[in-house]
Amino acid sequence: MSKVTDIVRSAVEPIIAKRNDEFVDIEYVKEKGQNYLRIYVDKEPNGIDIDEIADLSELVSEKLDTLDPDPLPDSYILELSSPGAERPIKTEKDWQKAQGEYVHLGLYQKIDGKKMYEGTLKSYNDDEVELEVKIKTRRKTVVVPRKLIANIRFAIEF
Repeated sequence: MSKVTDIVRSAVEPIIAKRNDEFVDIEYVKEKGQNYLRIYVDKEPNGIDIDEIADLSELVSEKLDTLDPDPLPDSYILELSSPGAERPIKTEKDWQKAQGEYVHLGLYQKIDGKKMYEGTLKSYNDDEVELEVKIKTRRKTVVVPRKLIANIRFAIEF
């Protein structure tokens, strides 16, 4: 399936960039017997609105119809959407945006007895991330090896 997403991404990314939108992610999945092609886009600084999504969806759909050979020979549902406020952190640009922001970390194995942390991303490098977490009324810094991070996303602090 990654070949499909690579072909589609290279075809639609210029369309997205031309509109000054940001390509965030793409997935091609089968759910309950139906194929879905999901493309996530965003716009700085305040996000992308529904009208922009609708216009972009039409342009992307038209482009996909012209690809030859068709990378999507089976029927599918095209979904374009915003990644939302709790978008995953995947690219270097995402990591830069996340610096100083509140994030959610899911881990492959426990650190200090926990597999999930939420806190402010204080720093990161190729080997580890430093997260400031709040435990009741005090703050603590947790250093997490990047190889232990199963997923990381922006989070909303309550």
